[in-house]
Amino acid sequence: MLKLSLSCSGWFGRCALPLLATAALGLAGCASRAPLNAAAYGGKDGGKDGPEAIIPANLQQVPDAQPQIEPIRKGGPNKPYEVLGQRYEPITSDAPLIERGLASWYGKKFHGRSTSSGEIYNMYAMTAAHPTLPIPSYARVRNPANGREVLVRINDRGPFHSTRIIDLSYTAALKLDVLRGVAPVELERITFEDIRSGAWQRGPVDAPLFASTQPAGAPQPLSPFMVATKSAPEVPVVTLPRHAAPGFWVQMGAYAKLDGAEQFRQKLLQELDWMAPLLAVFKDGGLHRLQAGPYSSRADAHMAAERVKLALNMNALVVERR
Repeated sequence: MLKLSLSCSGWFGRCALPLLATAALGLAGCASRAPLNAAAYGGKDGGKDGPEAIIPANLQQVPDAQPQIEPIRKGGPNKPYEVLGQRYEPITSDAPLIERGLASWYGKKFHGRSTSSGEIYNMYAMTAAHPTLPIPSYARVRNPANGREVLVRINDRGPFHSTRIIDLSYTAALKLDVLRGVAPVELERITFEDIRSGAWQRGPVDAPLFASTQPAGAPQPLSPFMVATKSAPEVPVVTLPRHAAPGFWVQMGAYAKLDGAEQFRQKLLQELDWMAPLLAVFKDGGLHRLQAGPYSSRADAHMAAERVKLALNMNALVVERR
């Protein structure tokens, strides 16, 4: 007998729960029809879930989520919560996270409903649910069985199972080829530093995200989740990237000495807390440049520069890095 999983709702919205699909869906150039028995089990009412009867075409070509720095706020979906007797403490710092466990996916039963972030769940977008990663944040998920990787945006909570670490959208599961059921995956958080430096743009690799410490042939431990230590700083610690990611940046100043740039960065952290995760210092042309970014468009960068001008009565320069 199958054990039904529970989903719940509350202040944090829908708690995504593991769903098992019993058939993989092949996609052609036109819309595909889902097999009649393509259904998952779960839901607090015991109802079934799965793909829609008609699947949109070319979902394999849906682009991955594009990581961008979105400040993490405490409270709301990032407030500690309890489900099924288990307490969860969402990460609110820029701490890295790497874990291995099982991935599940959720579909039409929650399609169009609110996620924990308040956004509407779209099973055909590149999103996912995680018990403790910040909302919003980004993660790389890899299927070690075939080497496929996807980038997803975390905007929901779940799954709540001892060995399952992530609930994928239908499209993310399709691209990883894990629609047939729960499957082992490796997860790596995309940190602000990865975004600032452009390190997240590395290509697919064949090696696992982390090295095994187990003897050859020994089973690998499955961790339900790994959280940052409670001693993590309130404000993300910004290290000096070797390179800046392409895009538009707001430059606050250029200094001959690193100390000058660092002192002004600390001042901005105190007076413009919303800018904290965006700030970085780059050594460029003999100068240490204090910049915030990257922004995907010049217009967004100009809006940020205007906010700085209104708050500190100083002009900030918008620059483009290619």
